[in-house]
Amino acid sequence: MGYTCFEIEETEGVAHVRLSRPDAYNTMIPAFWSELPEIVDELSDAGRVRAVVLSSTGKHFCAGMDLAVFTGGSGDGGSERRELGRERAALRINVLHLQRAFTSFEEARMPVLAAIQGGCIGGGVDMVTAADCRYATEDAFFCIQEINIGMTADVGTLQRLPKLIPDGVVRELAYTGRRMPAAEALQHGLVNQVFADQDAMLSGVHEIAAEIASKSPLAIHGTKETILYTRDHTVEDSLKYIAAWQTGMFQPTDMAESFTAKAEGRDTDFDDLGSIRRGL
Repeated sequence: MGYTCFEIEETEGVAHVRLSRPDAYNTMIPAFWSELPEIVDELSDAGRVRAVVLSSTGKHFCAGMDLAVFTGGSGDGGSERRELGRERAALRINVLHLQRAFTSFEEARMPVLAAIQGGCIGGGVDMVTAADCRYATEDAFFCIQEINIGMTADVGTLQRLPKLIPDGVVRELAYTGRRMPAAEALQHGLVNQVFADQDAMLSGVHEIAAEIASKSPLAIHGTKETILYTRDHTVEDSLKYIAAWQTGMFQPTDMAESFTAKAEGRDTDFDDLGSIRRGL
């Protein structure tokens, strides 16, 4: 299937999803918000890939929200005039729709690795903070652009970024709208690694994705679920959660394969997660 905003390749258990509107700095037009969760949900539900690399094309990773999303092109039901309360309620539903595009990264059964070059601006920051890991080129920078255009960021940055870097740093970035360069992002732990250029970054990130893909996909799924749960819960609650997860999900098959492969001096051969179906 062809997409307006993305290109997709799958190789040896890794899906490479690329933002593909470089001439427009990969701004997020209305189609973006439907295509991205559709892609991520399909990859997760099919269970045939074990890691996703999210990258971009052109000078900048993403310049944020396209003007069309602010001026009636956001799928809010058209230009029909409604009573103010109904209009505001419809807007809330639309914001939740936008938020869900990035929440799909967290709901995916496999890790999502973001490879960032150039500017990661506004909605781009919302997007990458939902990824499992972030990597950047030396020329990359991050900017909470919303404050510079008179609004409060509302698609995930202010909710996820404080879980990733120090609170005071988040506040400074959110209040000033200044650019955080890649070196500073690395210093504060927003990115895992900084590469000299995009080619080196993609090579390095694909190597990491391949390493993830070599592990038991069920164990990776459980690890991701547990980390995300722990982020938002107490240690006590999280220990109870992993106990319940292991009781229901852990089986010795993949562990046995790990030991056997090591004894036989070969690579492991784990089953894919397998497909699931949403709804009835």
